[in-house]
Amino acid sequence: MENYTICNCKQVTYADVENALHNETKFENVEKLFEDVQKITKCSTGCGGCHDKIMATISEIMSR
Repeated sequence: MENYTICNCKQVTYADVENALHNETKFENVEKLFEDVQKITKCSTGCGGCHDKIMATISEIMSR
């Protein structure tokens, strides 16, 4: 997967989200995973415009 910026405000990339999910043991609750990724990367804490992109990225990573 090509690495690209998802959150422009905090400069969070696809790889950053993937790395934040690396230690997760369960992929059951997307909202919980979003909160965990947000705590680690600070994504979606600026303008919030990337929320849906982050959620889609988490869902994509979960489905692999």
